[in-house]
Amino acid sequence: GTGILSSQPEENPHWWNANMVFIPYCSSDVWSGASSKSEKNEYAFMGALIIQEVIKELVGKGLSTAKVLLLAGSSAGGTGVLLNVDRVAEQLEEMGYQGIQVRGLADSGWFLDNKQYRRTDCIDTITCAPTEAIRRGIRYWNGIVPERCKLQFKEGEEWNCFFGYKIYPTLRCPVFVVQWLFDEAQLTVDNVHLTGQPVQEGQWLYIQNLGRELRNTLKDVTASFAPACLSHEIITHNHWTDIQVKGTSLPRALHCWDRSLHENNKNGKAPLKGCPIHLIDSCPWPHCNPSCPTIRDQFTGQEMNVIQFLMHMGFDVQKMAQQQGLEPSKLLGMLSSGN
Repeated sequence: GTGILSSQPEENPHWWNANMVFIPYCSSDVWSGASSKSEKNEYAFMGALIIQEVIKELVGKGLSTAKVLLLAGSSAGGTGVLLNVDRVAEQLEEMGYQGIQVRGLADSGWFLDNKQYRRTDCIDTITCAPTEAIRRGIRYWNGIVPERCKLQFKEGEEWNCFFGYKIYPTLRCPVFVVQWLFDEAQLTVDNVHLTGQPVQEGQWLYIQNLGRELRNTLKDVTASFAPACLSHEIITHNHWTDIQVKGTSLPRALHCWDRSLHENNKNGKAPLKGCPIHLIDSCPWPHCNPSCPTIRDQFTGQEMNVIQFLMHMGFDVQKMAQQQGLEPSKLLGMLSSGN
């Protein structure tokens, strides 16, 4: 595989020699379902049960002697990590394997239940507002959410547990959250479509506000990596070593997190000096971080630099410079250097 699934030390410096198991996403239920096929239900949604069965099977293949189990996933798999990490830990404890430390790595699965830029009726998954999609889905899939999160909400309100900032405070296992501040999947469900034509001012303000809201929800997340980029998913991409927040790459931050958990288990110390694990960009626009993945024009396929991209988005350099009290050339210089 690539990224965190690679067995090459250059591409995966910290976990290249780990035992890896890849579970394909075939259940379409954000790994929450426990609904078998029946006369009434034509489809089975059994994501939560698939994970339990995989754990059972792996115990007989060497997992029983592991020190650490890292449950990782991207997009729906990232949300699936948040929904299942504690349940996996409990399952292993019940099976008598208390010595295995279970941790989570959630990539691009920290969605917001915010107001859409343009409200649309829920005709399909793309037009459905995030909360409504989950509300309907959870009934359809017979979705399971962790007990500790469920207790925070009234009956029928379990859908709240699919949103990272609501479930995170209830989790017992350590979880590292990786989230683009301007996630393309989030913008799609919020009906902000960045195709062809320049973005209107209302959309531009909405996008900036999304970054602010997301940053706010991550402020109490101990271990996080949130670049100000427009993208979706990262941990299985081979460029995952290139992205940096405040001069630290994601593999380095994960290594620091791993070490801090290891050290804390020994003697309950504070975070390790010079080893940052709470990394969130503070610059306010998509791609104001110069290490962001390359953007391509959706029509021509040509690569764009930050300034071309912002112009393409309808970004008014003159106006923005005036608001910031800067010369336009100074602002462009700051943008291209990522300040």
